[in-house]
Amino acid sequence: MHRDTTERRESTNTSVYVLGLRGLPDIQGGIETHAENLYPLVSERGILVTCATRRPYHNKNLNEWRGVKLLPIWAPRSQYLEALLHSVLAVFKAAIIRPDLVHIHAVGPALVTPLARLFGLRVVVTHHGPDYDREKWNKLAKIVLRMGEWSGMRFSTRRIVISQVIADHVRDRYGAESNIIPNGVPLPELDADRAVLKRFGLESERYVLLVSRFVPEKRHLDLIEGFAQAKLPGWKLALVGDTDHRPSDYVRLLWERAAGNSDVVLTGFLTGDDLKALYQYAGVFVLPSSHEGLPISLLEALSFGLRCLASSIPANLCVGLGEHAYFPLGDTTEMSRKLRALALADWTEKDKFHIRQWVEETYDWRKIADQTVSLYQDATR
Repeated sequence: MHRDTTERRESTNTSVYVLGLRGLPDIQGGIETHAENLYPLVSERGILVTCATRRPYHNKNLNEWRGVKLLPIWAPRSQYLEALLHSVLAVFKAAIIRPDLVHIHAVGPALVTPLARLFGLRVVVTHHGPDYDREKWNKLAKIVLRMGEWSGMRFSTRRIVISQVIADHVRDRYGAESNIIPNGVPLPELDADRAVLKRFGLESERYVLLVSRFVPEKRHLDLIEGFAQAKLPGWKLALVGDTDHRPSDYVRLLWERAAGNSDVVLTGFLTGDDLKALYQYAGVFVLPSSHEGLPISLLEALSFGLRCLASSIPANLCVGLGEHAYFPLGDTTEMSRKLRALALADWTEKDKFHIRQWVEETYDWRKIADQTVSLYQDATR
C-alpha cells in the first residue's frame, strides 16, 4: 500500500486559524479525528495552521503538534455551552491575531461567522452534517444549531461540505454553492499486537465492534438488541467509546444494559495501538446510527478491510457499500439477520485487500489536504 512521503514544503505565509474542535491529538470525536488527520498535511503544504483548542481537553505539555500550533482557550465543560462560548472567545482572539483565514468546523460553532466577518476576517465553514438532528439536543439547542447553519452558510467566504447529501441540502435550503471535500482515512499497517484482546476477553475475529461517543444518535441499544437476536455462539460485542460530559439518562441505560449481558464489553475511550488492534481483529463492524456527516469510524473500519454493516441513513449510504451492508434505521430484526450472514460468511485476505485498496483510492487524506489548500488559496486571493 502507498505510504505518504510528502516532505515539508516552504511556507506560503498563508495563516489559517481553526476553531470548532475540542483539541488535538487523541481527542474523541469525528471532527477531532478529521482535524488530526488533515492539519498536519495542510501544514506540510506550507500553510501556517493554528488550532484554537478548548482548555479542558488541552494537553498542557503541547504547544505544537506535527507542525500545527495549539492555542488553548477557556471553555466550560458543558454539553450546551461549551462549543458556543469557546467559539465566541476564539473569534475575539482571531480578531487580535489577524490570520489570513478563519476555518470554522460544524454548524454550532458557525454561529459566530457573522462576528468574524464583522471583524473583517475571511471565513471558511465546513458543514459536517445537520447537528440539530442529533437526538441528544433539546428544542432550544436545535434552534441554536439551525441558526448556526444559517449563519455559516449565509455569511462565510467559502463553504465546504463533506458529502453530496449535505451539498444538496445547502443548495436547496440556502441557495448556496459549496465545495465537496470528504472525510478521509489513513491506511493502517496490519501489524497490531493482540495483547489488548486478552485484556477485554475478546477472541480474534469473534467479536462485533462499534467505535463512537456514547450519545443517543449512535444507537448502541439497537446494536445490543440486534447482536442478541443474531445468536452468534462464542461472539462478543465490543463498544469502544465514552461520554464527553456527565452521564445522561441514555448513558446510564447503556451501562445498565451492558452490565446485564456478559457478552457486551465496554472498553472505554481508546486510542493508538489499543484501538488499532480492536479494529484489526474484529469480525464485523456495525454502525447503527441515526445521524452522521460522513462517518469516519466506518471509513476507519473499512481501512482495516473489515466486513461492515450500517443503518441506511443518507450519510452512511454515501460511503457506497453494497445492499448487503445496510439495514433500515432501528430495524433490529433486519440488522440481526444481516449481521449473522456477514459474521458467518467466508472473509479472505483477498477480500480485505480489495476493500483496503478501494479505501486508499477513494478516501486519501493527501488528496483531501491538496483540495483544502487549494480552497484556502482561492479564498485569500
